[in-house]
Amino acid sequence: MAPGDHHQVTILMVEDDLGHARLIEKNIRRAGVMNEIIHAADGTTALDHLRKGMGPSHRPFLVLLDLNLPDMSGTTILEHLKSDPGLRRFPVIVLTTTDDEREIQRCYDLGANVYITKPVDYEAFTTAIRQLGLFLAVMQVPQPDDGA
Repeated sequence: MAPGDHHQVTILMVEDDLGHARLIEKNIRRAGVMNEIIHAADGTTALDHLRKGMGPSHRPFLVLLDLNLPDMSGTTILEHLKSDPGLRRFPVIVLTTTDDEREIQRCYDLGANVYITKPVDYEAFTTAIRQLGLFLAVMQVPQPDDGA
């Protein structure tokens, strides 16, 4: 996801807590990731952004997904993403406060690439997000499936 890449990856952050969204973006930036970050506060907005991004440019997305959203669950969004041929290749990193083993397993079964539980402690949270930013800086993201 280096700045000069031919197909710049857009990060779609699906997070209803504005404070968490600001902290996530701030600490991803501190890790040196300068990709465009689009914030969606609910699942409907997130799915709209992803579908609009599937126009002629076919730009790839990386999705940071909270599970606890006001209009639909993150697992519902994950099901939509992984069942859509044009969106299924996009990596999904679940970033949530939920640490229930069954929920973690369900997300992986639905196709999540990474599952991260947000630490409750502020310092631990910022450190975890900064480490995530370092991971994002070296992560390779596939191009969308053009349906062919």
